[in-house]
Amino acid sequence: MLHINEVKKMSGVSVRTLRYYDKIELLKPASKTQGGHRLYSNTELQKLQQIQFLKTIGFQLSEIKIMLESEEWDWSISLMKQLSYVMAEKDRLSKIEYNLRELINGIAIEGEEFRIQKIMSLYTRDSKEVLTYKQNELDIKNYDVLDRLPNMTSSDPDSLEWIALLGQLKKYIHLKYSDPRIQNIIKRMDEKRAENFGDEDAFLDKLWDIRMSPEESKKYNLYPIDQEVLDFMKNAYIHYMAKNS
Repeated sequence: MLHINEVKKMSGVSVRTLRYYDKIELLKPASKTQGGHRLYSNTELQKLQQIQFLKTIGFQLSEIKIMLESEEWDWSISLMKQLSYVMAEKDRLSKIEYNLRELINGIAIEGEEFRIQKIMSLYTRDSKEVLTYKQNELDIKNYDVLDRLPNMTSSDPDSLEWIALLGQLKKYIHLKYSDPRIQNIIKRMDEKRAENFGDEDAFLDKLWDIRMSPEESKKYNLYPIDQEVLDFMKNAYIHYMAKNS
């Protein structure tokens, strides 16, 4: 027989948890000492391992109690149901992950102006995929171009650089279009445009028209960027092109 403290050392399960298992009659000790301390045999240790394993794969204690007590329990059906639950939970957590990435990247763009109101508006907006609305109207030559667009839910280096450049532009929006810092940002944006979308001018023109319209941006589920920032970017780019033409 093993004292409850020895079971704790062997299993990693706390004394408090073992007492709780006893209370809910999930794992009763084999016996008790004269002083009332719980004692466990190899049978209880084996059952404790089973309980911990079933907890690991997501079953609740109430379910585990029935599963281990019933000799007619259908393990196949039970495990299939648990698998379905885990897969649904995985999808739910993936959506939360994408939302968190978008919010974190949003802070990189918005800076200190990123407040709870915007967090809530982003989290509750439609979950449809970016730019899936009427793709045939976007003048796309190669639909792989959609995978090259900056994605607010992504952690890939290209997307993060676009986000950082936009954040810098917003940070220095108080400067003139001709300021070297602004023009360097626009220059890098233009370089990235050529690197990633060199043969998609018609698509980019259409995308920019959509981006400049709050209503169209919402319809295509684009990340909402302040109109002031978009107008500043447009004018800074016009200045950049005039200077380098």
